[in-house]
Amino acid sequence: MSLKAVLFDFNGVIINDESIHQQLIEDILLGENLRPSAADYWEDCLGRSDRACLKVLLEKRGRVLSEEELTRLITKKANAYRRQLETLSKLPIYPGVEDLIYKIRVAQLPMGVVSGALRSEVELVLDRAELLPYFPVIVAGDDIKMSKPEPDGYLLAVERLNQQFPELNAKSSDCLAIEDTPAGIEAAKRAGMQVVGVANTYPFHMLQRQADWTVDYLHQLELERVQEVYAQVVG
Repeated sequence: MSLKAVLFDFNGVIINDESIHQQLIEDILLGENLRPSAADYWEDCLGRSDRACLKVLLEKRGRVLSEEELTRLITKKANAYRRQLETLSKLPIYPGVEDLIYKIRVAQLPMGVVSGALRSEVELVLDRAELLPYFPVIVAGDDIKMSKPEPDGYLLAVERLNQQFPELNAKSSDCLAIEDTPAGIEAAKRAGMQVVGVANTYPFHMLQRQADWTVDYLHQLELERVQEVYAQVVG
């Protein structure tokens, strides 16, 4: 068996924008005359799509919205997110992202993004950071019905990798996921992938219990060592 592709989570792995999302979700709740809670945000939103996050937060507060009403709130938040990024002279891309992308490109491994964020948000950030050409496969929150920790996004990414690169013939077990939350790690593991946990959002020791590899920073990931481990496994 060999490592054939690397799949990145987006928020918390590529871009350090969790504080922006938390503020925008709080603004949504306040706009609905509901009280936000930082504890609820961490419990119900990290690693999950806006739809899954808002649905739970609203239900906890006794508010059940139709899918159309949820879509309206998600669109409102997406527009606010875009405006917020426009105020930043430089996007908060995590240190080490570009170096790791370079290593993966040298190894000639295709890359993808699997995220609960909207496709428009993912493409906006990657394009502005000049990283978009390196991610031929993007599975975003609006591509799937079930958010992480369900494995749907990762399974769809493998399908799209094989469509994009027919000679790849990849299985989930041939792919490495990079995640920063327990929900994301669980999703990738349930899809049958090995996972790198990067301690950008949760403490190292929490991710270490779930991930196959854990690093404090992306530049610490030894890609050649990971490839050696894959090569030792008989698939």
